[in-house]
Amino acid sequence: MGYFDVPEFNYTRYSNRQLAAVPLAVLLVAITVIGGWYLFTGAPANYGIEFAGGTEMTVETSTPGSEIPAAFDEDPSSVQQTANDRYIIQFTATDQGELRSQAEDGLEPTASNDDVVQSLSGVSESFGDQLKTTALFGVTIAFLGMSVLAFLLFRTFVPSIAIVVSAFSDLVIPLAFMNLVGIELTLGTVAGLLLLIGYSVDSDILLNNHILRRSGDFYESTHRAMRTGVVMTVTSMAAMLVMAVVSYALGIGLLASIGTILFVGLAADLMNTYMLNLSLLRWYKFEGVRR
Repeated sequence: MGYFDVPEFNYTRYSNRQLAAVPLAVLLVAITVIGGWYLFTGAPANYGIEFAGGTEMTVETSTPGSEIPAAFDEDPSSVQQTANDRYIIQFTATDQGELRSQAEDGLEPTASNDDVVQSLSGVSESFGDQLKTTALFGVTIAFLGMSVLAFLLFRTFVPSIAIVVSAFSDLVIPLAFMNLVGIELTLGTVAGLLLLIGYSVDSDILLNNHILRRSGDFYESTHRAMRTGVVMTVTSMAAMLVMAVVSYALGIGLLASIGTILFVGLAADLMNTYMLNLSLLRWYKFEGVRR
């Protein structure tokens, strides 16, 4: 086995139902999490300021982080320390003048800077709803475009629907994970989800192309595809993990969130491509075609 080779997995030991059971069970759990979140909060995800509306304030203060909320009439939705004496505070309120006044009155400036408030920005609830609609439209168009591409490439229902189902699962699983760990759905994290559509299509088309259009035994073709696809995906996962860890250490919350989402989504893509998608392709090759 070479350095970049992938060990052969004995797929003959498992039926198509056994292979599909695990990714479908994970998908069901993810859908349950999102559905439960919607029932309890009225939204399928934890929206950030861009979608929910609110105000984000960056302050530089010697006041300890645990005492910052006491300076405001409204409890902040989050207080994140990004550097020594520097914090990003988020509010659901949009009255920026009042929030600035409370920050200046209730927080102590640092010895090197008399200005407590470094920046202040806000999004109205109506504008947030517009952004949310635009983002949802973008994800929907991207997903539909990917689905059309799959059907145009293979022109057969089962191989094409296998790609679509895998891509759908690659989106739903990270979204459920975001709800569980408290990562907000923002314009940045939506971009991460859009990237996952591209990653998913890439690995699934690679597998389908090797099995359906190249010569050789089914399992030989599968292993050829895995030698490229698994290495490609694992390499991307390693890069995303490094980005998430470094960004978290440096206090760059958005990049840390995107790296985490992509890492989870790529792990889900490995499972969906080489278990769910492959089980459908094997059924199609050995059972579906004969029917």
